[in-house]
Amino acid sequence: MTRLGSSDLSVFPLSLGGNVFGWTADRDASFAVLDAFVAGGGNFIDTADVYSAWVPGNSGGESEAIIGEWLASRRPEGLVVATKVSQHPQFRGLSAANVRRAAEASLGRLGVDAIDLYYAHFDDETVPLEETVAAFGDLVADGLVRNIAVSNYSAERIREWIRIARSTGAAVPVAVQPHYNLVHRNDVEQSIIPVAREFGLGLVPYYALASGFLTGKYRSTDMAGQNSPRAAGAAKYATAHGLRIIDALEEVGDAHGVSITATALAWLRAQPAVVAPIASARTAEQVPDLLAGGRLELADDEVERLRSVSEWTPAQV
Repeated sequence: MTRLGSSDLSVFPLSLGGNVFGWTADRDASFAVLDAFVAGGGNFIDTADVYSAWVPGNSGGESEAIIGEWLASRRPEGLVVATKVSQHPQFRGLSAANVRRAAEASLGRLGVDAIDLYYAHFDDETVPLEETVAAFGDLVADGLVRNIAVSNYSAERIREWIRIARSTGAAVPVAVQPHYNLVHRNDVEQSIIPVAREFGLGLVPYYALASGFLTGKYRSTDMAGQNSPRAAGAAKYATAHGLRIIDALEEVGDAHGVSITATALAWLRAQPAVVAPIASARTAEQVPDLLAGGRLELADDEVERLRSVSEWTPAQV
C-alpha cells in the first residue's frame, strides 16, 4: 500500500477504473471484476457520476450504482472509492449548488456515508474558482467528502485552487488526475508533475494503457476493421514509433515474466509523484495483469529504456 498525497488514504498502487461498469461490462461482469480486484489485494476504485451517460439508454450514474450495489452486497473493509463531478447530464459544471447536489446524488448511488476522494472532473471557468473551492471545502467540513482532488486542470489553475484554499482555510486537494501514459507524456511531465511535487499531490493518471494500445493487443499499423470503442482510441498510437514502444515493453516484461500491460503500468508508477495509475477491466480474467502492474518494480535501466524509446511522442498526442 502507498499513501495518496498528503491524505490519510492508504491505497494499492493501481486504481481500478469504473468507466466500463454499465458500459462494456454489465452488472454481473462488473461484480466479477470487483471481486477479483479485491481478492487480489486491490482497494482503490475510480469512477465518476457521468459514467456511462454516453451509452444509449443510460442517463449517467450507472457505474456508481453498480459499485454501490456491489459494496452493499460484499461490505469490503478498507476500500477507497473516488468519484467525480461536473459532467453528469443533470449536474453539469462546478457551481456551489451543483457540486452539493451532485455529491448528494453520488452518495445515494454509492450507498456510503462519505466519499473518500472527490474530484472536480473538468475545470469550469464559467464559475469563479473561489466559489468552487468553497463548495468542495464545505463538503469536507460537513462530512460528505473526506478528501478532494482535481482532474484535467492546468498547472496554473491547480496553483490558484491551492492558493485560494490556503487563504480561506478550505480543504486543499490531495491528488490530481491527468491523462498520462508512455505515449502521452510531454504536457504532464513539463507542467503537472512539477506542481504535484511542489504541493505534495499524488498523481492518479487515467488512460494509463492508452485506450488499450499499451496492452500490446494492437501490433500493426493497419487498424482497418478495428471498430470497437477501445480500438478507435488506440488507433492513433499504432504507428511505427508506437510499435517500437510495444516491442520494448514486451522485452522488459519478458525479463520479469509479466505482460506488456503490467510493464506499462509499472513504468508509469515509477514516474515522479505517481501514486496509482488507473486501468479498467471488462472481465475478471484481465484483472491479474493490472494487479501485477501494481506490484512490479522495474530496474532503473529498464525505466530509462522505456523513457528513451517513448521520447518521440508529441505533446498533442
